[in-house]
Amino acid sequence: MWTLERVGAVVTRATRVVLSRASVWRLLTGRLGWSLQRPERRAIERNESEIARWIAHEWPRVKKGP
Repeated sequence: MWTLERVGAVVTRATRVVLSRASVWRLLTGRLGWSLQRPERRAIERNESEIARWIAHEWPRVKKGP
């Protein structure tokens, strides 16, 4: 995942201009129109019916405690 520090390092390497985190944020959001995005933590190939089956049948068997 890209962070402001990583983007700033790339800018510095490419242009030899050092930017603060705030300046990188303004560059990305203000001038380029980019927005903050985080990857989903859910698999695209997710099988909802298989997950429901596992929760109903397997989870109680492996769960520790009441």
